[in-house]
Amino acid sequence: MKTALISDIHGNLEALTAALESLEKRQPDKIICLGDIVGYGANPGECLDLVRSQASAILLGNHDAAAVGKENLAYFNEFARAAVIWTKSVLTPEQKDFIAALPLVVKQDGLHLVHAAPKNPQVWDYIFSYYDAGDQFDAVDGRICFVGHSHVPGDYREVRRRDSLAVHSADPAPPRRIVNIGSVGQPRDRNPRLCYVIYDTESDEVQFIREEYDVETASAKILRAGLPVFLAERLFWGY
Repeated sequence: MKTALISDIHGNLEALTAALESLEKRQPDKIICLGDIVGYGANPGECLDLVRSQASAILLGNHDAAAVGKENLAYFNEFARAAVIWTKSVLTPEQKDFIAALPLVVKQDGLHLVHAAPKNPQVWDYIFSYYDAGDQFDAVDGRICFVGHSHVPGDYREVRRRDSLAVHSADPAPPRRIVNIGSVGQPRDRNPRLCYVIYDTESDEVQFIREEYDVETASAKILRAGLPVFLAERLFWGY
């Protein structure tokens, strides 16, 4: 089975549309969204409706939670806070109810799925590096966990000590793996192209897909909505 994983769309309809067009060519068996459909961008409602029509499972992200009053805005910087407040004003009551009911964790088909990190997912820890992933592996249920949140793609595999009992047991469990799938709507790895992942459960292959999208239009919409200029500019930088 090939599963497509998308995350951190952040109201960027141009990026989401391009990602779905890319996925249509690759024909995955299903699409899963790891959250943060809203926040930052100018089309939160449209993105939510589109994801709902395409994804078999959707998780709650911290910006999603904030937009429906389930996360304290004090934890957000001034740009994110302004975007959340604006997003609250444009989502419909039905859309807010849908977001509020989203789960923090989904486990299916041997996959452990969270928005931020498997250990205490409600804390919204970031995984940018092996250092960040190190104390998260013990919380992975199964072999592989997919996350988003940091907007920086990465593939981290557990490194075990030689004297570990798991290594020398008769039937050692394989090292666990945490894959950060990056961001569709606001990449932050100095690459402005959208990013998503396709995972092949049979071959255990993780494929990172990068695609161009209409950054100019997405940026212009942010400015027209009266959102912070920084949010419009950063799309060109990939940061």
